[in-house]
Amino acid sequence: MAGPLAVPPPPPGGPQPAQKTSEPRNQLFKLPKPETNVTSLDFDSTGEYLLAACSDDSLQLYSATSGTHLKTLLSQKYGAHLARFTHHSQSILYASTKIDDTIRYLSTHDNQFLRYFKGHTAPVTTLTLSPASDTFLSCSLDNTVRLWSLSSPNPQARLNLSTPYLAAYDPSATVIAIASASTSSILLYDLRNYDKPPFATFDMRRAAAESASSSSQHSASAISREWTKLEFSNDGKSLLVATNTASGHLLLDAFSGDLKAFCTRPNVPTNLRAAPGSPGIPGQGDVCFSADGRYLVGGSGGERDALVWDAQGQVNAEQELLPMAGLPWRGKTAVVEWNPRYNMLATADREVVFWLPDEQVAVKPP
Repeated sequence: MAGPLAVPPPPPGGPQPAQKTSEPRNQLFKLPKPETNVTSLDFDSTGEYLLAACSDDSLQLYSATSGTHLKTLLSQKYGAHLARFTHHSQSILYASTKIDDTIRYLSTHDNQFLRYFKGHTAPVTTLTLSPASDTFLSCSLDNTVRLWSLSSPNPQARLNLSTPYLAAYDPSATVIAIASASTSSILLYDLRNYDKPPFATFDMRRAAAESASSSSQHSASAISREWTKLEFSNDGKSLLVATNTASGHLLLDAFSGDLKAFCTRPNVPTNLRAAPGSPGIPGQGDVCFSADGRYLVGGSGGERDALVWDAQGQVNAEQELLPMAGLPWRGKTAVVEWNPRYNMLATADREVVFWLPDEQVAVKPP
């Protein structure tokens, strides 16, 4: 059905795999137009379907269980980005990129709109569904975060903040994290008291300064505004801040805000998808947690391969967590998403690739 996902090596003392590396026998899904870029990926909660938003104003629907392309949904009038499944696999949300900044609620069964969520006055930068209810959060370049219910066209709540371009629910759906890149801070709110001040604020420049020497490339001055994704691990213990910088992605303790590691790439990243508010092709971050929260899988920052980091691995003196392995692939990994139910992941750039475990394909050095 798809490309194998190389299995991480066993712990020391256990049986070791054969030290061979082969190019996976990938069966990929090409897009209708070769110049089209995938800008977002999302699996539904059952793990059976994958949804891709594309720069040609189309939405591509795939079966993750049969490894087939199911249908193309066109949104040529309004554009499409940040396409997300609701808790019903035949209903999706996505952000408009043309005409206005409305969030659209669509039935994939008959390609009919169910509702419009209007209010944002600048492009939407994040759409994230609550894991426990039919509510969702949206962030925008208009410096607002809005809480919506699928049953109403009007927002339930609104926060006015400085550059709140990224947001995430914790697994219990009781806490939301909002990242403000311009202030290098992450705000944690109790969802039951959304209108109250945040109960915790993580200052990333302070965290970086405390975790690395002043001469390090990871010192406080290196924490830039190029943040692309915010994600909790499934156990709620870690928080990932994906970045486009040479310093790497930031892995945080979700309770204290302490910086656990800089997840670095071997090479300086180039030609990445634009961070919110920056010019270029949009994306949703090029890294994600595995379903068990143990690993991070993301792009190499170059034109080939993907990388794997062990979130429980040892960091060096500069608080760097180096990749434990590389996943061989001849193309770029610009967008990545792990299936919530099945042991597989999807990556994309100008094509969509499904990866499956294959013990016969060994990992290669990063």
